[in-house]
Amino acid sequence: MTTGTSTPNHSEISTARDSFALVLRAEWTKFRTVRGWVIAMMIAALVIVAFGLGPGMHGSCNVSACSFPAGPGGELVSDSFYFVHRALRGNGGITVRVTSLTGLIPSSGQEPGGRGPGGQGQGPGTRPGLAPWAKAGIIIKQGTRQGSAYAAMMVTGSHGVRMQSNYTQDTPGLRGAVAAASPRWLRLTRSGDTITGYDSADGTRWTRVGTARLDGLPATVQAGLFATSPQYTSSLFLGVSGGPSQATGAFDHLRLQGSGVAATVPGGAWTGTDIGGSGGGVPGPSAGFRQAGGEFTVTGTGDIGPAVSGPAGLGTTVAQTLIGTFAGLIAVVVVATMFITAEYRRGLIRTTLAASPHRGRVLAAKAIVVGAVTFAAGLAAAAIVVTLGVRILRDNGVYVWPVTPLTMLRVVVGTAALLAVAAVLALAIGTILRRSAAAITTVIVVIVLPYILAVAVPVLPAGAASWLLRITPAAAFAVQQSLPQYPQVDNTYTAVFGYYPLAPWAGFAVLCAWAAIALALAAVLLRRRDA
Repeated sequence: MTTGTSTPNHSEISTARDSFALVLRAEWTKFRTVRGWVIAMMIAALVIVAFGLGPGMHGSCNVSACSFPAGPGGELVSDSFYFVHRALRGNGGITVRVTSLTGLIPSSGQEPGGRGPGGQGQGPGTRPGLAPWAKAGIIIKQGTRQGSAYAAMMVTGSHGVRMQSNYTQDTPGLRGAVAAASPRWLRLTRSGDTITGYDSADGTRWTRVGTARLDGLPATVQAGLFATSPQYTSSLFLGVSGGPSQATGAFDHLRLQGSGVAATVPGGAWTGTDIGGSGGGVPGPSAGFRQAGGEFTVTGTGDIGPAVSGPAGLGTTVAQTLIGTFAGLIAVVVVATMFITAEYRRGLIRTTLAASPHRGRVLAAKAIVVGAVTFAAGLAAAAIVVTLGVRILRDNGVYVWPVTPLTMLRVVVGTAALLAVAAVLALAIGTILRRSAAAITTVIVVIVLPYILAVAVPVLPAGAASWLLRITPAAAFAVQQSLPQYPQVDNTYTAVFGYYPLAPWAGFAVLCAWAAIALALAAVLLRRRDA
């Protein structure tokens, strides 16, 4: 008798191939048939929308009144300084020696040397000091219009000599502070559209610091001396304080060379212009310049650089409209944990695992279902609130920084992805702990609480808040950051003002790592433990 080879039944093959699809469908059916879970997801989306569209910030600006000038690349910039200048035609250059940089910074009026507006030492005033990015030096600029192209060599309050151009470019030169005993020589030369910067400690041995190409530079430009000093800020335990500051630079050995310009410029040839019309900005000497023979003293306030949001800047970012994300996240966490813990509580997990012996597939199917549902709800909520929330803030007189369409898309999609991965993390922790209250509390502690302490209700020092937003799952909120940080601009770059310590997708990756580790541990425990 010959035994033939048996052929598996086609239905068995089909069942084997579709087993995960069947598990996925079963988990989706469970989710959509529990009305409370569906309603809770809708509430999560509505909370995000309600926080963003409800009564919010009010300001005195609108899109036109508080907007900054646009730089050569279309970026918003700060361009406010005192400029002592004259025309430079064709190729040429400017050289100067800087002998000192002094200034004024905000004072509470209670410190030694503090001066109030009335000079009585009471109330907010100023004291001698320099903002780290106070600047004084030489500049070649397309014209006196704010936002026009430029290249500058300068000494700074705390960052040595720098060459800066077109607001966003910054190159370091000689280190150390300037003083009468250690002056700094600065030089800019023009050749067509190319400006080259040099520095020297003695005026004899020169070092090239950098080169800037200013496309479309006209034949006649403005060249001369400048001084400016940005908003001064200092960190406090529960926030920041500060105000306008002022810088005064002292110069000599000024030489301007070019077509039709003598090597040593006559004293009466210079014009002083307060670019941006700050008028000084702080109690103390008004912005302007003085000349005695070949020595110049220039005083100014403001900044030349990219514009920023925060205490040293103006307005808010699109992230303000998504302030309700953390509240919606709480509802998502509750649903995601109960998606597994409810089965443990009612004993239904035995039925689920008996119907699908591959326990890892069950967990994967639950993760896909809760993640997909959360992503869809979060995407709809984020799209609505960002689109309408920005309009409402602007109608309330709040300046909202414009962003590119790609950045807006990343903020919206990233917020939805943040919620989805957080839901998967909550599901995994629910599987590990098997109890709703413990799982929900754990997820809130590792995700929501760090965000509240560092951003929503900032009660931690900036260093501690930054640490939390690097290593906890709350780092994922960095996907909502829409403005870059500029090291050459004084500002308080904290999450309170929309700046996170990690790059957007790097912060999101921290949350993904937490979710992956928790999901792997949950899968191992689900296989080993009894239902």
